[in-house]
Amino acid sequence: MTKTVLEVTDLVRHYPLPKESLTAPPRYVYALNGVSFSIEEGKSFGIVGESGCGKSTLARNVMALESTDSGSVKIMGKEVVGLSFNELRPHRQHFQMVFQDPYGSLDPHHTVGRIVAEPLAALGRLSRQEKDERVAEVLTSVGLKATDVSKYPHEFSGGQRQRIAIARALITRPSLIVADEPVSALDVSVQAQVLNLLRDLQDDFGVTYMFISHDLAVVEYLCDEVAVMYLGSIVEKGKTEDLFARPAHPYTRILLDAVPQPAAGKKRDRIRLSGSVTGQTERRVGCAFRDRCPMATDKCAEETPALRQVEDGGHFAACHYSEEMIQRATA
Repeated sequence: MTKTVLEVTDLVRHYPLPKESLTAPPRYVYALNGVSFSIEEGKSFGIVGESGCGKSTLARNVMALESTDSGSVKIMGKEVVGLSFNELRPHRQHFQMVFQDPYGSLDPHHTVGRIVAEPLAALGRLSRQEKDERVAEVLTSVGLKATDVSKYPHEFSGGQRQRIAIARALITRPSLIVADEPVSALDVSVQAQVLNLLRDLQDDFGVTYMFISHDLAVVEYLCDEVAVMYLGSIVEKGKTEDLFARPAHPYTRILLDAVPQPAAGKKRDRIRLSGSVTGQTERRVGCAFRDRCPMATDKCAEETPALRQVEDGGHFAACHYSEEMIQRATA
């Protein structure tokens, strides 16, 4: 039987904004609005969407780096929402994070050995020899040298720094790694190297990835399943090949149409955006995407579409016209 490594249920995070006046009603940024998904052991789950959709907020909440308003996050069956710092610390070994910026995420004043060994504090007392052996082993596994322990981050290229960040995430032998745009700051050729490294590490160690990106080509290459977010909600999710071949939500189709296609590739009608994006400080009845959607009808303004299964195999979408979208994709 497959094991569920991460299970997120109805996760909500709203940030309060300063009042415009003493009598003004409270205002919020609605960053996450009931997000739910799960990831099985050894799989890669991609989260995609444009800037401001809630991807990074979701990562911080999964990593318990900030409090949630409501909902559940279970890692290896253990609820992490609501745990105190001391209660959370022994569980940190099971989930680690790789950040977007390979330059800003590494302390320039510390050696590589100290940076990579830092998460070992969650494992309790280890001897100096055990720590040194772990660091040397994990540096070698990401394609660096064991002798690099005495060097500093500025002595490495961007791609090598991201390998150091990945080594730091791997040092506790976690079940889950949350990667927030881990290759977006790198050159294309270096991106390919890091992505291949992530796949190799998954094959070797069985790591489960929650992979956040705005680059659909990267997600298609690495991820088994994908969820598309829009204004704090998942509007479509499913197996990567299904979602890319038969998008069931207009927003997903627009994202896919924005990816450059080979000149000899199959031509298809593009869906054009209209209107402007609704602010994250607004909550309205109906579909949040309707102001930009050329397929929107009165029903979209009156009834909020539920995330429902639209195809066998776990393909879900939150659109009243998902079946029509799939037909258009296969026509």
